[in-house]
Amino acid sequence: MKTLQSVGIAAIGAYAPPAVLTNFDLEKIVDTSDEWIRTRSGISTRHIADPDTATSDLGVQAARVALERAALTPDEVDLLIVATVTPDYLIPATSCVVQHKLGAMNAAVFDVVAACTGFIYALNVGYAMLASRGYRNTLVIGADALSRVTDYTDRGTCVLLGDGAGAVVLKPVPEGRGFLSFYLRADGSGVELLNIPSGGSRRPTTEETVRAREHFIRMNGSEIFKFAVRVTEEAVVTVLERAGLTTDDVNLIVPHQANIRIIDAAAKRLNIPPERWGINIAEYGNTSAASIPMALNEVYEQGRLKEGDVVVIVGFGGGLTWGASVLRW
Repeated sequence: MKTLQSVGIAAIGAYAPPAVLTNFDLEKIVDTSDEWIRTRSGISTRHIADPDTATSDLGVQAARVALERAALTPDEVDLLIVATVTPDYLIPATSCVVQHKLGAMNAAVFDVVAACTGFIYALNVGYAMLASRGYRNTLVIGADALSRVTDYTDRGTCVLLGDGAGAVVLKPVPEGRGFLSFYLRADGSGVELLNIPSGGSRRPTTEETVRAREHFIRMNGSEIFKFAVRVTEEAVVTVLERAGLTTDDVNLIVPHQANIRIIDAAAKRLNIPPERWGINIAEYGNTSAASIPMALNEVYEQGRLKEGDVVVIVGFGGGLTWGASVLRW
């Protein structure tokens, strides 16, 4: 009987499109202000893809950085997973597009759809497929072009959302390193709290749905806020318990970058001091599945990830979904 192989992150990369939308730019579009946005969300800018750039393009850019850092060529990748809610097409999977653009023609590919928790879900799947010794080099990408589904007449959502991508290479690692535990949950009763009402089989695209602006993200902000704070604490505590650890053991926690007030509230509940959090929401806003790997890439580039560090990633999103993972760097 085969034993499970330990799996960890061998390399990471990220990409944000160069165009920047500032709070002052938004002041000219909707009834808002720089102060209102910063005090309620912690966001100052967000990166926006140009009209010719799709989600796959963002993912490819991040993947190339990760592969270079891992000293891998695209044809050495044997599994490629893309987490996104803004696919290039309804059919086929965005991972197929990414595979072709990268030249990763030896890889099995598929997409994972779990909203802002998508990257953690995709990591768990990638981990499991490597741990069973079926694969060696897995590329997991979180990428979203949320500007494509943002209603810039709705100040409650348009001030929060941006575009970007992050990617990690997963490989076998020595025992005791890499991923120590995962925790994934969902509650489908909350579908209406955060969704895009039309464009699927439930409510296909018509002239009426387009006129009603039903192809943009809609969110019940107050309910999502309460949900997010609660499940962030729950996920972190539970995933640490599964790994036989406590919050005192955590060197760094990288959360989904949705709202600084959510992060601050969760930090107080968990009693994890600010210096142990990886936060980049001010520059990028909420980039959905790209949020966590982009923030993880930033703390890596800042030199804040040390060998042997206990790192927690935690996220939540539409579905409703939430989850976390613990790894030893």
